[in-house]
Amino acid sequence: MRPNGQLVSILPPPLGRSAMMAFDWLAWRLNKKPEDAQRRELGLPKAKGPSPARIARRGAMEIQAYDEACFPGLAAEWAKWDGQRPFVGALTMELTTELDDDVASWIAAGSPPICFGFGSMPVASPAETVQMIASACGELGERALLCAGSSDYSDVPSFDHVKVVGAVNYAKIFPACHAVVHHGGSGTTAASLRAGVPTLILWSSADQPYWGAQVKRLEVGTARRFSKTTSKSLVADLRQTLTPSYATRAREIATRMTKPSESVAKAADLFEAMA
Repeated sequence: MRPNGQLVSILPPPLGRSAMMAFDWLAWRLNKKPEDAQRRELGLPKAKGPSPARIARRGAMEIQAYDEACFPGLAAEWAKWDGQRPFVGALTMELTTELDDDVASWIAAGSPPICFGFGSMPVASPAETVQMIASACGELGERALLCAGSSDYSDVPSFDHVKVVGAVNYAKIFPACHAVVHHGGSGTTAASLRAGVPTLILWSSADQPYWGAQVKRLEVGTARRFSKTTSKSLVADLRQTLTPSYATRAREIATRMTKPSESVAKAADLFEAMA
């Protein structure tokens, strides 16, 4: 995302914008040596600044692959770019998996579960993670669906109210769940917002804390650093996330999210228009 005054909500917009510009500059300096080497091989001169600023100066189209609803106020800030930064919504493949029907049947056989999944972020101890989830959900009287992602849950204790599975189609499974708990990746966050269910983000790094902050700002859930999460804190966070007002708000936000097929069509139209 380009420097703006809306992402870091705890800072005044001008200061937030400056902080992001400083980060872009630092990232450019840290990667300048390999970038210069690559440009030299391509017969290009050395870059004289961060790539976001260079792209903006060229007047190139910068497609925003997320929804305007995720960042209140950002559309007004982007307006000065005269259409160069259009919102299209998250670009997701929504591929079906061989587990989808089995998982859907398990969900339908009982109360809607809380879905847990940490995507490409492997957990340090799968056994302890399952134990924590089982304990918290057991205390709350909830079932849990745990999507393995990059973690190996093949040698973990089993619980009657916890189902561990591999990859599933989030677009099909999330809407049938009571809530979704995940790592805060941009794609998974978009899937949970589109599903219209409350979200708890247990983040680790990169852009994940920013998405956690936005979930809190949108009042569709809450967030916490994964490494600081305990069975006790998970119970408290789930109690908050399962408050009826969050479910109502989540359904409202879902109506403002771009449908996946529309996102792909918008992006394709923009690319073709630039050709």
